[in-house]
Amino acid sequence: MLALVTGCAKNNSKITIVGSSALQLLAEQAGNDYRLTHPNSNIVVQGGGSGTGLSQVQAGAVQIGTSDIFAETKKGIDTKKLKDYKVAVVGIVPIVNKGVGVKNVSMKQLREIFTGKLTNWRQLGGKNVPIIVINRSKGSGTRDSFEDIVLPKQKAIKSQEQDSNGAVKKIVDTTPGTISYLSFPYANGNNIQKLSIDGVKPTNKNITTNKWQLWAYQHMYTKGEPNKETKSFIKYMLSKKVQDDLVPKVGYLSIKDMKVARDSNNRVIK
Repeated sequence: MLALVTGCAKNNSKITIVGSSALQLLAEQAGNDYRLTHPNSNIVVQGGGSGTGLSQVQAGAVQIGTSDIFAETKKGIDTKKLKDYKVAVVGIVPIVNKGVGVKNVSMKQLREIFTGKLTNWRQLGGKNVPIIVINRSKGSGTRDSFEDIVLPKQKAIKSQEQDSNGAVKKIVDTTPGTISYLSFPYANGNNIQKLSIDGVKPTNKNITTNKWQLWAYQHMYTKGEPNKETKSFIKYMLSKKVQDDLVPKVGYLSIKDMKVARDSNNRVIK
């Protein structure tokens, strides 16, 4: 999906942002707001996944590559060539179709669902309905983050894969028995139930202390030092206006609100 945020732009002011579908919602809205005070701006926002964002920015094909994961964890990416700007934190939540009759699972049960050991919702106290796993496609930073935390050193069951938060949301909302995971800003729908894990609710407040462990930094990468226009937009992304207002408004969390930090291996370091 592509969003064009444009004014009466000159070609040299074009900023193309490609990558994480988890960050796409925030980038699009920030681009729209930025245009109000920068009428000559021309900001194009696309998804495609974190892997695509990293490879495209490294190749110099785009000005900003967005990612849910640290560049150093992606094979073939030379981090020495990239500059990292953490612009937000986003929660990740397992979601199910409401008809399954389950609202809470243990981390062990979640792992057993995604490795195929649990196959019916009645095994978790729910309805007698087969479990249908919907995964994200390879190259998805949300998938990498989810599997690093939920499935360390294990492989997910082979299942249907989707390439965006939006596609996952639509399928789970309309298909009985389904389970998947979404970034917090997308986790809504008439028939979508967000799952608690070990009794912990999926809230931004719980993310700040790592009580809710499923979360990821939202990175904007540039190839070396960005040009003037790109630097101006990133500065706007990190401004008080965006961090205090827009970031929470659309469902993300500001970096400054975090009481813990993580390294590239998802280990809490403070």
